[in-house]
Amino acid sequence: MLLLIFEYRLETKSLRKLGLVWSFLAEHKLLGNIKNVAKTANKDHLVMAYNHLFETKRFKGTESVSKVTEQVKNVKLNEEKPKETKTEETLDEGPPKYTKSILKKGDKTNFPKKGDVVHCWYTGTLQDGTVFDTNIQTSSKKKKNAKPLSFKVGVGKVIRGWDEALLTMSKGEKARLEIEPEWAYGKKGQPDAKIPPNAKLVFEVELVDID
Repeated sequence: MLLLIFEYRLETKSLRKLGLVWSFLAEHKLLGNIKNVAKTANKDHLVMAYNHLFETKRFKGTESVSKVTEQVKNVKLNEEKPKETKTEETLDEGPPKYTKSILKKGDKTNFPKKGDVVHCWYTGTLQDGTVFDTNIQTSSKKKKNAKPLSFKVGVGKVIRGWDEALLTMSKGEKARLEIEPEWAYGKKGQPDAKIPPNAKLVFEVELVDID
């Protein structure tokens, strides 16, 4: 409360005397939280009220008028000081960790968006040409029953290199992707698929449809 600005002492502990003090504060419209009073009250008005209390000896203060005035001024400045707003820091990850070479152009119209279901034919190889995975069948019987790989793109269902590259491909496009380990299987590799640690992978991917 405003009384905290001053060091004061009542002559008695009488509630009536205390009531007089509060009546004075109310008369000068100085009741309320100190920050609110400092924000809304005129500085000259506060100094006048302080002087009036001091001159009539309604309290005994040890602080000078100028010091109290400076305190009120500082409170008001702090109240009006705009709050600093934090800006989101964006991490610069540098260039993409893959390269794409177009083998067959798409329609250049229909591109997948994050969350769309894409349907792809693909073959994955190591840098030495060893095939570690494919859904393309060579025999006529298996070819008849083969289906493209379907998944939601851009939401982490596959390695990041695929997620990022497929968002740049249009329907019908076929591309060769060379994906760095950071956006493939990283330091651990994928032992079950015979992919060694820190392996750069090569894929031929055809985007046949988008849902």
